[in-house]
Amino acid sequence: MFQMQELAEQWRVYRLLDEVAGSLVEVVPDRGGIVTRWAVGDRELLYLDHDRYADPSLSVRGGIPILFPICGNLPDNRYQLPSGESGILKQHGFARDLPWMVTGYDLRESASLTLTLESTPDTLAVYPFAFRLEFTYRLKGTQLEIIQKHHNSGDRPMPFSTGLHPYFTVSDKTALALDIPATDYFDQKTQAIDPYNGALDFDRDELDLRFGEISRPQASVVDRTHHSALDLSFDESYGTLVFWTLKGKDFYCLEPWSAPRNALNTGDRLLWVAPGETHTSTVTLAIRPV
Repeated sequence: MFQMQELAEQWRVYRLLDEVAGSLVEVVPDRGGIVTRWAVGDRELLYLDHDRYADPSLSVRGGIPILFPICGNLPDNRYQLPSGESGILKQHGFARDLPWMVTGYDLRESASLTLTLESTPDTLAVYPFAFRLEFTYRLKGTQLEIIQKHHNSGDRPMPFSTGLHPYFTVSDKTALALDIPATDYFDQKTQAIDPYNGALDFDRDELDLRFGEISRPQASVVDRTHHSALDLSFDESYGTLVFWTLKGKDFYCLEPWSAPRNALNTGDRLLWVAPGETHTSTVTLAIRPV
C-alpha cells in the first residue's frame, strides 16, 4: 500500500507513495530538505521552477521550502537580540539552503520520511544557537502532514520563527476562491492595512499580503477550474498567514508562519525553546473535490 523509492537524479530524490490513493510526494534532502512534488492521481499540486532548482547557487522557487530561523526578511538582513548579540541573516534563514540527512522512514500506516538538520560552525557564526531540526513528511491518501521538531541543543533559551513556503500550481487565478480566517491584511508592497472580504486583485504585478490576526487554524482555496479545494491546517504555533503571487506566474503561495517579518528584532510572536527542550509543530495539506 505504502512505498518509498530512491531516485538517482541531480540530487537524490525520495519518493513516497500511497498506491491505493494514487498519491505521491518527492523530497530532496540535499536541496534544503524541500518537497519538490506532491501529486494526487494525474493532478500535480505544486509549482517548481526547474531552472532555479537545477542551479545550486540559487534558492529554489517552488515546492515547499523550509523557513528557519526567520520568516521573511530583516531590515538590512540584520538582527540584534535583547542579550546584545547581533548578526546577519538573509531572507527566510538558512535551512532551505543546507543539506539535510535522512534519519528514518516508516511505511506501516502511512508513507513517511524523516530528515534532520543540525547546527554547524557556519550556522553558529550567523545564528549563535545550537539546534537540531527533525522534519517528518507523512503521506496518507490525499493528505500531506509535515511534523516539525525544533530542539535546543544549547545551554540557553533559543529564539526562532518557523514557517513553510508552499508554491501551489494554478492555471487561472481568477478561478480561485480564498477562505482565509481574517478580516484584514498588511500589504507588504504598499505598507497599508486593508480590509479583507475574500477578494484579491490578481491584476497587480505582485501580491504580498500578511494576514496577522487568524481566527481559526485553517484556510482553504477552492480552484473552480479543477473543482477542487486545497485545505491548509496548522497548530497554535502559527499566528500568521502570508499570501504571495506574481502576475504571469502559474503559482500562488499560502504560507503558514509562526511570526511576521523581523520578529527576531521585535520579539513579536517569537518562539522560544528552553535548553534541552523541543518545540513541535504540525502543518497539514489536503486536497478534496468540490
